[in-house]
Amino acid sequence: MIRSRTTGPESDLGRGSPALLVDLRRALADGVLLRRISATLLLVFAAILAVRGDPADRHTAVLVATRELPPGHILAAEDLRVEPRESIALPDGAIREPGALRGATLTGAVAPGEILTELRVIGPRLAAVAAHSPDARIVPIRLADNAVADILRAGDRVDVVAAEESGGGRPARLLAADAAVVLAPGADAARTGDGRIVLVALDSRRATAVAAASLRTALTVVFH
Repeated sequence: MIRSRTTGPESDLGRGSPALLVDLRRALADGVLLRRISATLLLVFAAILAVRGDPADRHTAVLVATRELPPGHILAAEDLRVEPRESIALPDGAIREPGALRGATLTGAVAPGEILTELRVIGPRLAAVAAHSPDARIVPIRLADNAVADILRAGDRVDVVAAEESGGGRPARLLAADAAVVLAPGADAARTGDGRIVLVALDSRRATAVAAASLRTALTVVFH
């Protein structure tokens, strides 16, 4: 019997070189490892996105000034606009609704684009903070001496004093100590014959006493 001897490439079919098989296994293993690493990275990236959320969700619409505004200015619609600002950087008490500020009086100068807060306008929040009292009130007092009013500034701490009554011989007396000035018109404000109006914050008891006294006698202040 004559056996045919097969030569050439066909003789290695089904067997392969050991080195080639090792390289093939390594390539397959590396491919699986890469796919696993890619899948892990995608999961980590998805988790980061879930924690951070949508960038648009990190902004809050708040009210800002459209232009430079002076102290004592009464806010109107054209003075305000709504802008999105980063929520994490917002000051406490930032106001979001335009209706909350229309007709409010500014306590100080405001720059264009400045975020408006509850402490920038005359209101209960400002009174409570300025007077260190939750039941604080803001009282208008008419100073007898316009020169004193000229040098008063918001934030000054003063004692409110009833001037001496020359006709009745009643001496000057202290009405309220450590009042906080929240609004004082500048030297260019309109003058009246009866004196300049200044706003001070006091607790409710002393605020009532000062308001009543201001109807009967001239008032002045002593600076701290």
